[in-house]
Amino acid sequence: MAKMQVDKALIRDLAELLNETNLSEIEVEEGQSRIRVARSLSVNAAVAGAPVYAAAPAPVAEAPAATQAEDATHPGAVTSPMVGTAYTAAEPDSPAFVSVGSHVKAGQTILIVEAMKVMNAIASPRDGTVKKIMVTNAQPVEFGEILMIIE
Repeated sequence: MAKMQVDKALIRDLAELLNETNLSEIEVEEGQSRIRVARSLSVNAAVAGAPVYAAAPAPVAEAPAATQAEDATHPGAVTSPMVGTAYTAAEPDSPAFVSVGSHVKAGQTILIVEAMKVMNAIASPRDGTVKKIMVTNAQPVEFGEILMIIE
């Protein structure tokens, strides 16, 4: 078996990107080489013959645990249906779809999540008022992540 040349700079860049975006893992594949950087590594995640490199967990500055728990169980929590990048406006120079205090109707576009170069409109699931917006423009989001609270 030929020994693979490890690009340490690429691994450091991926680990830094992982920390900056708060994603749980990043994988890059080129030809026969594959590099996967993950926050927590499970034995099942390793692919035979492909080296797997793990990054140290990133410190996360977030709201107090009580507030997070309240938001997670809030009946008005709107969560991301996919992994991607959240956009608060249709175009970079356009105004945001909604802001805190905006009144929305069920079905109204409140965000866009780009996944695999497809722009997916996220519609309000109910009529109500936007109480919290949990993401910023162009922020990476994960499946199930709370995007906003609508009451």
